Amino acid sequence: MSILFDEKNKIFHLKAKDTSYVMGLVRDNYLAHFYWGRKINNYNHTNQIQPLDRSFSPNPYQGDRTFSLDWLPQEYPQHGNGDFRSPAYQVELSNGTAVTDLRYKEHRIYEGKPSLEELPATYIHSDDEAETLEVVLEDSIIGLEVTLQYTVFENYNGITRATKFENQGKESIKLIRALSANVDFRDAEFDMLSLPGAWGKERHVERQPLHTGIQSVGSIRGASSHQQNPFLALLRKDATEYSGEVYGFNFVYSGNFLAQVEVDQFSTARLSVGIHPHNFTWLLEKEEAFQTPEVVMVYSAAGLSEMSHTFHNLYKNHLLRGEFKEKERPILVNNWEATYFDFDAEKVEQIAKVGSELGMELFVLDDGWFKKRNSDTTSLGDWFVDNEKLPAGLEDVAKRVNNVNMEFGLWFEPEMVSKDSDLYREHPDWCLHVPNRHRTESREQLVLDFSREDVRAEITKRISAILSSVPITYVKWDMNRHLTEVGSALLPAERQKETSHRHILGVYKMMEDLTTAFPHILFESCSGGGGRFDPGMLYYMPQTWTSDNTDAVERLKIQYGTSLVYPIVSMGAHVSDIPNHQVHRYAPLKMRGDVAMAGNLGYELDLTKLTDEEKQAVKEQIVEYKEIRRLIQYGNFYRLLSPFEGHETAWLFTDEAKEEVVVFYYRVLAEPAAPLRSIKLHGLDSEKSYELIGTDKVYGGDELMYSGIHIPISLQGDFQSYVWKFKAKR
Repeated sequence: MSILFDEKNKIFHLKAKDTSYVMGLVRDNYLAHFYWGRKINNYNHTNQIQPLDRSFSPNPYQGDRTFSLDWLPQEYPQHGNGDFRSPAYQVELSNGTAVTDLRYKEHRIYEGKPSLEELPATYIHSDDEAETLEVVLEDSIIGLEVTLQYTVFENYNGITRATKFENQGKESIKLIRALSANVDFRDAEFDMLSLPGAWGKERHVERQPLHTGIQSVGSIRGASSHQQNPFLALLRKDATEYSGEVYGFNFVYSGNFLAQVEVDQFSTARLSVGIHPHNFTWLLEKEEAFQTPEVVMVYSAAGLSEMSHTFHNLYKNHLLRGEFKEKERPILVNNWEATYFDFDAEKVEQIAKVGSELGMELFVLDDGWFKKRNSDTTSLGDWFVDNEKLPAGLEDVAKRVNNVNMEFGLWFEPEMVSKDSDLYREHPDWCLHVPNRHRTESREQLVLDFSREDVRAEITKRISAILSSVPITYVKWDMNRHLTEVGSALLPAERQKETSHRHILGVYKMMEDLTTAFPHILFESCSGGGGRFDPGMLYYMPQTWTSDNTDAVERLKIQYGTSLVYPIVSMGAHVSDIPNHQVHRYAPLKMRGDVAMAGNLGYELDLTKLTDEEKQAVKEQIVEYKEIRRLIQYGNFYRLLSPFEGHETAWLFTDEAKEEVVVFYYRVLAEPAAPLRSIKLHGLDSEKSYELIGTDKVYGGDELMYSGIHIPISLQGDFQSYVWKFKAKR
């Protein structure tokens, strides 16, 4: 069994693949956290919580000054009765007070993993893959029941957590804070690692030591955002890519989130993750319940690489869904940077024809195909074909693309509406808005209120009509602004602060409906590029447009940071034109191709303007990628050199059997008197011999890993790249 309960000592011991998570009951049924780390056979309180009288720490038991919630490592802490650290949850009662007192009531242990109502979450294929613990805590005075949900995966060092609130009392309760998970560590000797950024520079790696007080990442933008990612890790001071303890937390949610660490006066660290409490409340009437989203918690005893492998494999096997979960992703060409809004059917056909000749498999028609959409100022919501630009309709465009042996894909931005649109003129109250307030625009558009079923139904109908009438095999689902004036015309005053979460639930509902209705379509999520790259999106759409920034040099950092959590098969990566449209850099076609090949390869430039030499180079890139595509998209990924630590980047892909290996090296800037460098590989079999493809040279796996392979001195100048391919000798 993965989960054990010691009835005598009141201890819960959760055992994942190589990790243990231990908690138990103390005093009058307070649930305390005891241990999380390397797997142990039995827990016998070697690190027992010791009674201690600490000044200014309140004591719940009269006459006993040695027990206080102020320093107790708790599993799901509350507010108002002696713990002055940040609580995991908070309520507002009808009498205006906010004090609660949760105690253990009961628990359930069972095989399998339940789904979360209306929410994305990791899943299992059969009950024997996981075991679940539900611990019910109760405040008997107000009738609040809080169920802490834990699932342990048999073959992963991963534990998922979520929390459910139920009002079993006689009066309404208002949740004003409802985080999904909390872990009270016994010390604070950690660094915090997060993935901050901005539009065009998403998921950069930032590591900083913990300090007294609160450090946090989060978003109150209505989306997980470019600026922060719903991921946070605590690393021991000596932790590196391949050694040391790492605790990773990833929130399976696409809206406002908070992940914070609080270091208290006693140098202990409290980590908590969940929906951001800013502008959030949820009214629980009698017998009503509220389910929080899931947090995936990963422990690694061997550095960041092992943490990443756990996240990657767990998500590939237990988060991604649908027909494309294990399919190789097509090599596409997208017309956006080639034409922007200026195209017609003939231009589309020309690009598709060249793409097909070069070996590409899918043409994606981006923004501008629908009603009067000749700029980004108009027509969102009017999902009807622009018959002036495309007089024979999308059917004709798709036929032209199919006739040159290419599949056809299409861009949508379903969650938005332009003020200059028929939809907005007919239904001005369908967008998020607050009465008597100005409606802030971004990109000259507003956000549809997807908390409303009628709004979702109409947009679903319009998009379904397109998807049903045209042979479309790919959809790029974009979302190009964040939420302002967050209010809904249909919600009463006491529920207005539920709008943000209800809106996200509506987005999920619509995605579920459309992806279920059109299972043959590969959906790629996008939010101005990587502004909503989170596991909530990946549950519905198995890949994400990693960033609108297609510059190869910038993509090294973006793709490296993204790989800390998200599998390579989830990353869209394109070769674009030079000078690059975002940073105006000139990078060689080879480097642009080698960077994009470390993801789901695509192209985003006017193929008809390529020289014969460039076409030949692209053709060779595609042939090379098709040979290694399965390995790149579904193999094991190892980071070798970090772009955040110098002008060089390197990473490696290998299959599960460690038979095939591909190594990518990139140099951004050359330097004078540079040392002769070698790269030490990882993930090989030390007992195997590996042939360097294209040569007669054979190396031992041990030599490649411990001695390394030299970087060719033939690489001269800036923006250089090199690829090695190895195959194990039989």
